[in-house]
Parts: sequence; structure tokens; C-alpha cells
Amino acid sequence: MRELHVKCLLPVRLDKYLMEQFPALGVGRLNKALRENKIKLNGKKQPLSTRVQNGDIVRLFLNDDVLEKRALPAAMLVYEDDDILVVNKPAGVEVDGPADDTLLKRVCATLAGRGGPSQAMLCHRLDAGTSGLILLARNAAAEQFLTEAIRQRQIQKRYLCVTFGRPQPPAALLHDYLSKDAERGVVRILSAPAPGAKEILTGYETLAVSGRLALLQVDLITGRTHQIRAHLAHIGCPILGDSKYGNNAANRELHFKYQALCAWELRFPAQIEDARFSRLAGRVFHAEKPWYCRQLLDGTLR
Repeated sequence: MRELHVKCLLPVRLDKYLMEQFPALGVGRLNKALRENKIKLNGKKQPLSTRVQNGDIVRLFLNDDVLEKRALPAAMLVYEDDDILVVNKPAGVEVDGPADDTLLKRVCATLAGRGGPSQAMLCHRLDAGTSGLILLARNAAAEQFLTEAIRQRQIQKRYLCVTFGRPQPPAALLHDYLSKDAERGVVRILSAPAPGAKEILTGYETLAVSGRLALLQVDLITGRTHQIRAHLAHIGCPILGDSKYGNNAANRELHFKYQALCAWELRFPAQIEDARFSRLAGRVFHAEKPWYCRQLLDGTLR
């Protein structure tokens, strides 16, 4: 329980006051705490629109981990310098958005906790259910450099995934077209050009097989929405755990909540002309291989 003795010159709304004291709370958590009778103003439950004033006492019956900003565990920070961050995102965490807990908010909380600038900008994204490496910029110059390098495909992205089904041939470069269905929040893979469809290239190589499953290394050459997930499903080998494009019966049987897809490697170009970022030339960053890779290799996962 936290007890706050209000000290302010002018009355202020209760929700605004609490979010100033505990930025990690957010409106959603505040409303939930109020519904659960965990916020008391002068001993009584009051609407969040109530104005508090000097001398009021607010009691919060919430755990510290709810009140404090969530920072990055050390293992999630793969690389850091004055310009960029490489962070290993766990599956199930949104990269950004209105949620109280996102990767971007964790990064900013970590930087703020050191007492220095807390600014960080996302340079690309991963689906919430996909784990792996994310690049963030710490200033405008780095943001421009990273986003342009990604746009021009100078930074190579390599993934690991487990598919339900063994692809044939075991290695290939898939070349098709992707069309978005914005209303349903899905994409379709087409074998020929069509209005609104964008060209996609996805390379894969089978690293191991186990029963009905295969462990693949995937090179994302073009980076479209849901590209890897939809492209592999299109050839009859959906990613295990993918509820949108996959085999839900297999997902339930094998107890996969999130897709077995990890952005495992980021590879910078061998030469970088901009002297400010030349130290990154040839650098290769890896995420820790997910648990399901080990289980497929030892035959536990079949």
C-alpha cells in the first residue's frame, strides 16, 4: 500500500495527479484499480475526475510492480551506443501502442532510470507474437540512417521458425505477391501481380526436421506485413503457434500460445559511408535462440 500526502498549490484531477506520480499506471490501470476499490481519497472511493487539493491523503492498494515503470531486463539489451539500441523483444509484448506495457515504454523507462535522455524511436516493427531483435534510434540522425538502410535492404534480417509441415524443396526463394485485407486484418498471397498487391521475396532453408515439424532459417528480403507467416502458410507449412494463418488444432495440441517465429539476426552492410555510423559496418547481432529450437533439435518437440 502507498499513502500519498497531496502537496499542490491548485486543485488537480485525481487521475492526473496519480499519473504524474506513477507514469506507469496509465488510464486503463487507473480505471481498473478504481473498479476494484484499490484507490481511496481521504478514506473513501471517489471518481477519478474528483479534484484533489493540498492536504488530501490518497491511498493506493497496489503492488510496486504495477506502480513503477517496467524496465528492460539486462538480457534484453543486446547492444547500445550513443546512437542506437538493439533490443531482444519477447513474444507477447507489443512493440508500441496504447497498452500500458510495450517494448518502447520499457526502453524509455530504462533510459530515464539512468538519469539521461530517455528518447528512443522505433525503426521497424515485429508482430506482438513474434520475438527477436528490434532496432531503435536515440536521435534523429540515427533514425534517418537506420530507416533508410532498412528501406534500401542494406540491413539483412534473418529469422528462425518452426513450421507445421516440411517444406519441399528443403530450401528455396519464394517469389509471390501480397495483398492486404485491412478490414479483416489479414493478408493474401497471390502467385501473379494484381492491383494493390506488392511483390514479396522470402528465402528459407530447412535446418532440421522432427516428426511433422521443421526448423527453418528464413531470410526476409522484402519486409511486408505478416510476410513470413503468410508466405509459409501459402506453401502449406504454416508457422507453429500462428492463430491467424496456421493450424489451430496443432497449436492447441502442442500448447503454443504465440507463433514460433524469432527475428534472430540483424546484419549491417560491410561498408557504411556515413562516418558517424561506420563503426557498425559488418556488425552482426543475434538474439538468443528460442527454447523451441532446442526442443525440435533434440526430438522433444514433434
